[in-house]
Amino acid sequence: MDITKLVVSSREAALLYGDYSTYRRQLSGKLLKCRKKLSIATRNRGKFHPRPQVTAEQIAENHEYIRLQILTSERAWAHAMAMKASHTADTKGMSGKTRSHIVSRLQKGAKVAETLVAALSEQGVSGANATDLLEAHAYAALLRGSAEFEKQSWHECLKSYSVARIVYSALTTSVKGDIFKDLLTETIDPSIRYAAYQAKIPRTQPVPAIARKAFQHVDSEVVGQIKEQYPDVLNDQVQGPQAGAEGVPSTISWRGREVKIEDAAIAVAWGSVADAKAQLSEKLASADALLPKDMAGAYDDILAASQDAVDATKTAIDELKSEGVPQSDSRMQSLQITRTAVNFEMISWRIGRNRVLAGKDDGAHLEFGQPPKAKKGDTAPPPPPQQQRDEAPGRQIAKLKEKVVLYDGTLQSLDTVAELPGVANDQDLSSRLEATKQYFTALKCLALARSHSIAGAILPALALTQHALSATAAALPVLPTPLSSSPAPRNIHVHRPDVERLHALLTGELQRSRALYDIFSTTPTKTTATQKAPLVARLAEGGAVDLERIVEYPPRLEVVPVKPLFLDVAWNYIGYPDKAAGAKREGEIKGQQGQGGGAEQEAAKPQKRGWFGFGR
Repeated sequence: MDITKLVVSSREAALLYGDYSTYRRQLSGKLLKCRKKLSIATRNRGKFHPRPQVTAEQIAENHEYIRLQILTSERAWAHAMAMKASHTADTKGMSGKTRSHIVSRLQKGAKVAETLVAALSEQGVSGANATDLLEAHAYAALLRGSAEFEKQSWHECLKSYSVARIVYSALTTSVKGDIFKDLLTETIDPSIRYAAYQAKIPRTQPVPAIARKAFQHVDSEVVGQIKEQYPDVLNDQVQGPQAGAEGVPSTISWRGREVKIEDAAIAVAWGSVADAKAQLSEKLASADALLPKDMAGAYDDILAASQDAVDATKTAIDELKSEGVPQSDSRMQSLQITRTAVNFEMISWRIGRNRVLAGKDDGAHLEFGQPPKAKKGDTAPPPPPQQQRDEAPGRQIAKLKEKVVLYDGTLQSLDTVAELPGVANDQDLSSRLEATKQYFTALKCLALARSHSIAGAILPALALTQHALSATAAALPVLPTPLSSSPAPRNIHVHRPDVERLHALLTGELQRSRALYDIFSTTPTKTTATQKAPLVARLAEGGAVDLERIVEYPPRLEVVPVKPLFLDVAWNYIGYPDKAAGAKREGEIKGQQGQGGGAEQEAAKPQKRGWFGFGR
């Protein structure tokens, strides 16, 4: 029957281009069509008769009765949400009459949904399966929880929302799709957290634990159905969103200090960071050869998880500040340490993603060359770099610019880390951060030097290479050697082998730049006005022979004299003797013919008649 899918899809389709009032109008039209289809619609100007409750027999005959009940409940919910949305901008708050009207609409929707649950409970008659019955229970509990939320009855609200959460968590394990997960993360969990806060429940308890504790006080029939269908849902190890809430770490370590995580949201997010880190290591280790973009895409999950931990920590600090807790309080001090730890973790993985995007060895090696375009259906691997055609200088400089942008972002992230609370007082960490900045500064200077070298500016390239070499020399004694030889995902930590490789590369680049500068500085590029012409241009001169400049080198483009091209256009205007006599003789012949045959030509010439020669 897909009750949840019907509700969620209807809400999303209506709210995508409209508001709750639009959704309500759409539901009214759908209800009229549904009643006409069931032949229970009130005729125009007909007398209204109270409609009896839907029975299991009617549902067994036609499932359209289920849709009728769902549409009725949804219209009541949409009416309540429309009224609530229209009063959100009121500075004085919502009046008691308006709140009472909203509650009455929500209670009507919950009552209609509970009637549907009662009809579906007779499974032998209605033909509903266990999943349909559980979805109906969850939908009715969701509407009832909304009504209790508006009534500010927090304990009853927790009971209703706990039923919806437990049922949807159970259905998540057996039904494919993200419909139930979206309901949990966007609607149910925030409501449970707020209701628990109003009910004075400690925020150290995670949402799944609060829901299971409140679920024990609801109707035993629902509890029995859940235990029968999904017995593992009520255990300590919860499946679905925020799975293993009790298995997340309760403490966090930062630079030798271990503090207790007092907020459940932070604990869950920090546990997700650990899981995402393990998945990232496994994904990078299982792939033999990944493109930089694919490797960077593997960092998306851990970046999202660390961002959630940062947001949860900030929310917890803001809540304590709103409650008037001073900075000297132990809870605030623990949260400040947690804030530094989670922000350091997030920025660390952000830097690691930039390092992966830069290429091999953090972009120190040149990766120019375009592989030939693969034809459709061609599965052959790309040729080695030696067989790839060279790129144009403009494209090479563009790639180096992209690397410079990545290095700039990394340096900005390192500056952000240095500004975190407690980092400035840690001398060891500060020195390592400064050495890491020197390392990435050297990479940036190397990319800029290569750009200048491609453009032909040898002297700036030499200066930048020398500056990069001095930066690596300063960072080399500070950065430590890795404890493990196994490859790990790239992050903020730069080790001694990385700097040694870059230092060796820069040493060779410096010698190359010096050689190029010597060649171009000693080789004459152009002849000045004071220099003599080369010997090959002065062969006609006498005197002593100067063998210092025999030819011009390097040769330059010059004008070379060639045989001129003559266009004899005057031929047509010259009267030669033979041509003039022939023309005179031809004129005399034509004159004689004209005198003898003039009369005949006049007689033979037809006379024009009528208008323009037409007619008689």
